[in-house]
Amino acid sequence: MARIQQEPAFAKLVIAHLLSHIVRIEEGFADQLLNSSEKRLARILLLLARFGKPSEPKSAVLKVSQQTLAEMVGTTRSRVSYFMNRFRKMGFIHYNGGLQVHRGLFTFALQK
Repeated sequence: MARIQQEPAFAKLVIAHLLSHIVRIEEGFADQLLNSSEKRLARILLLLARFGKPSEPKSAVLKVSQQTLAEMVGTTRSRVSYFMNRFRKMGFIHYNGGLQVHRGLFTFALQK
């Protein structure tokens, strides 16, 4: 607290960090209320694969369990498994020693 009071530049950084954290939490609440768990899973996979970044890959390989994804999405592991199988059948992802996320999932996530 003393450092925040003594250093305005540091205080601005702390406040900016807190505000960005609040925005992420609010976005998460809105996402939970307005989007299906399938769409939330697609968005999380894209975020983990870093799609939308300037050095955007055509695909990315992830090492993450379905249980971890279920906790991130806010659903059960069995629902994540169901959606992952659907994504695989549609060609959006591929399992091969890791989870490979393809660009097509981005288009799916944007659909209403």
